[in-house]
Amino acid sequence: MTTSLLRVPPPQELLRPLAVPERLLLGPGPSNVPSRIQAAGGRQLLGHMHPEVLQVMDEIKAGIQYAFQTQNQLTLAVSGSGHCAMEAALLNLLEPGDTLLVAINGIWGQRAADIARRLGANVYELLKPPGEYFTPQDIEQGLMQHKPLVLFITHGESSTGVLQPLEGLGELCHRHGCLLLVDAVASLGGAPIFMDQQEIDVLYSGSQKVLNAPPGSAPISFSERAREKLLKRKTKPLSFYLDMGWLANYWGCDGEPRRYHHTAPINSFFSLREGLAILAELGLESSWERHQATCTQLCQGLLDLGLELFVKEEKARLPTITTVNVPEGYNWKDIAAFLMDNHGMEIAGGLGPTVGKVLRIGLMGCNSTSANVDRVLRALQDALNHCHRSRL
Repeated sequence: MTTSLLRVPPPQELLRPLAVPERLLLGPGPSNVPSRIQAAGGRQLLGHMHPEVLQVMDEIKAGIQYAFQTQNQLTLAVSGSGHCAMEAALLNLLEPGDTLLVAINGIWGQRAADIARRLGANVYELLKPPGEYFTPQDIEQGLMQHKPLVLFITHGESSTGVLQPLEGLGELCHRHGCLLLVDAVASLGGAPIFMDQQEIDVLYSGSQKVLNAPPGSAPISFSERAREKLLKRKTKPLSFYLDMGWLANYWGCDGEPRRYHHTAPINSFFSLREGLAILAELGLESSWERHQATCTQLCQGLLDLGLELFVKEEKARLPTITTVNVPEGYNWKDIAAFLMDNHGMEIAGGLGPTVGKVLRIGLMGCNSTSANVDRVLRALQDALNHCHRSRL
């Protein structure tokens, strides 16, 4: 008998069946995946250059154009999460020495500034307290002072629950020779956005929120102005994997024969395609109305429980993710754990500047229903009745 050279035994945990609990995901994402999208992701794998896969990619591109309300040729899905799309946008737009102005009222502006500094950009920050949004006057002052090449702003700031108004910002940026880059990871499909009409130059999102697909594919689109900036670069993008020139070719955006760039997450594309199909079948306006209605119902229910909403101005509340102040005397971790342990439901605490200050409740895509609002309000009432409260 041959003596085995193995010194590490098979891990016992891998010899047991996979166990995944059923939970209602009412945090800031990911959302629950409907059976139709689950089934799409479970289809048999095909090759990443097979014509059937390229056809699915074309359908995804059309779905993104509809969701973004754009006719941009350079529209595709990055093989990665929303963070990946953020990095793709910044590293393709910016070269060392370029100036970026970042509107920061939560964690996503902070992340964009971090990424841009790593790229060697000159980064200036425009600051607002968490829970507030930027006015056109705020933006114009920053544009006049810093003269940036790109302005980054977050449409749906999921760490604070703020919906940023976008009207007029694109025209304002272009008047000052600046490109407008918008993060819509938390807002796409849940709040109105019109990429072409609002003159947005780069817009990106994620698959795992309103689109209800698993994380791992991120819609992104570049305007003609932004595409011209890519073509005029003096240096190659620092990432080959996220090089928009290569990705544009693989996605059939440049009119050239498609070439292999990377092995894409094929089954994630199947899921994303179905998420976009469900949005198209429902209709954008119906989706926006549904998310607004459930958000309004949730906010009123939270007030009825005696809780305080973090975003004071009603029009500034993000319809997909609601932030509520942690009630005095309670630990947010106790409340979140109680909901998970006793109701099989996830809600989240704060993120970035709101850590320890808020609870975040997400109602996105198939999870945005009146029944789920009632369910989370009952669970919160139960938690407030049973969780330990300090006397401070």
